[in-house]
Amino acid sequence: MASPANTSYRSTSPGSKNNRVLLIVLIVIAALVAALIAAELFVRHNIKQCMADQFSSELGSQVDVDLSWKPVLLQAVDKNVPYIKITSDDSSFGPAKDMHVTAKVNDIKLTDTGGTIGSSTADVDWSTAGILATIQAQPFGQLVSGVTSDPTRGTLSFQVIGLAELTVRPQVVDGKVDIETVEASVLGLGLPTDLVSGIVDVLGASLQTLPLGMSATSLTITDDGLQMSMAGGAYTMPEASPEAQSTGGGCSLLS
Repeated sequence: MASPANTSYRSTSPGSKNNRVLLIVLIVIAALVAALIAAELFVRHNIKQCMADQFSSELGSQVDVDLSWKPVLLQAVDKNVPYIKITSDDSSFGPAKDMHVTAKVNDIKLTDTGGTIGSSTADVDWSTAGILATIQAQPFGQLVSGVTSDPTRGTLSFQVIGLAELTVRPQVVDGKVDIETVEASVLGLGLPTDLVSGIVDVLGASLQTLPLGMSATSLTITDDGLQMSMAGGAYTMPEASPEAQSTGGGCSLLS
């Protein structure tokens, strides 16, 4: 009698099935992580641009914004931003030109049209070249040919028509910058009052028009200009313009 035919087959072991399931799970997790990272980078870029647009109106020029460590996707849920850092190489407080500003804005609460901040700090560097450009942009500006600084005396001196010199001392008094006239003469004679007051007023407007409700905390005359520090408390950001709102203003990706 013929022996029964041998039937050969491979059975799938439980170990192989578990490995296959584990591999699928890992692939799915990796895909989800990659999608979250891509979404985070995309939204973070757009929020940086959005906030830069909002703060640029406060600083008078385009700014660069660095966001906090907190994931933007999480910020989209709770509408709270721990802090942002702002830098601008051409800020304009009032008539000022060519100010370099670094600022940190803390505890931001976002809304549909703007938001509030809990506190802020900023440091300003304003070179004598920037001060001169600011003065020369005024109607009387061509009478001023140069600006020098004296850290020892804490003063700024303006050369007027090559013959005269106006020396002023900026200093912080009760959170505001006061401009004291130290000397104003040409060949021993007094400079025209209108010219002196014009220069002093422009400096004052540049150093007293501070953003985000800040107050001046210190001012130092350096070898090539001045440095000023500022700080502020709670502040409500102005609403976005109707044009900005219609195009998604107010950092709506987080709203």
